[in-house]
Amino acid sequence: MITHHLSDRLLMAYSADMLPEAFSLAVAAHIELCDDCRARLASFDAIGGGLLEGISDAEGGGMGKDALAETLARLDTGEPANSAPAPRLGDSILPETLARYVGGGVNAVKWRGIGGGVKQAILPTSSAATARLLYIPAGAAVPDHGHSGTELTLVLQGAFADETACFKRGDIEIADEDMEHQPIAQPGLDCICLAVTDAPLKFRGVLPRLAQPFLRI
Repeated sequence: MITHHLSDRLLMAYSADMLPEAFSLAVAAHIELCDDCRARLASFDAIGGGLLEGISDAEGGGMGKDALAETLARLDTGEPANSAPAPRLGDSILPETLARYVGGGVNAVKWRGIGGGVKQAILPTSSAATARLLYIPAGAAVPDHGHSGTELTLVLQGAFADETACFKRGDIEIADEDMEHQPIAQPGLDCICLAVTDAPLKFRGVLPRLAQPFLRI
């Protein structure tokens, strides 16, 4: 059962297409796994659609009654409507949203070791924020760190715990500049997470700080 969810602020920003690509990826992946956040997003989408419909032409931003038809007429239809759907790439670990970035399931991830058995794979997103998959062996810890901005961490397999709580598959942790923590993978399955950041982490240890430019953390 998922117990750690996205904030309303993040869901509203996602609905309005105002998040960096990496953050949108994390939100979309969580929504695939979380019925609660998917329903809340639908309500924000409906509110946004209602606001657009309520804008009057007199205010200079209205949509005429033929706007939808005119827009559809301009769209390039591309493939015929009866074309086969795209094949599914995800597996029991990676949601489809993530699998599209990886090019397959978790076996397709190109891991790179970063020490202590921990591995990462940086995903191709815009430069506004960074997205990476992390593989943390059960019992291993990520170096103690703070944040210069916001970090979202979505658990895909196993679990990790820090000073705030324990996070299991589907849970998402939202960390900001006020949080300093040391995530530790829990016993059992090795922990696989998606972590996205919009600013470098603030490591307390000397060695992590020295390695930081090379690992792009």
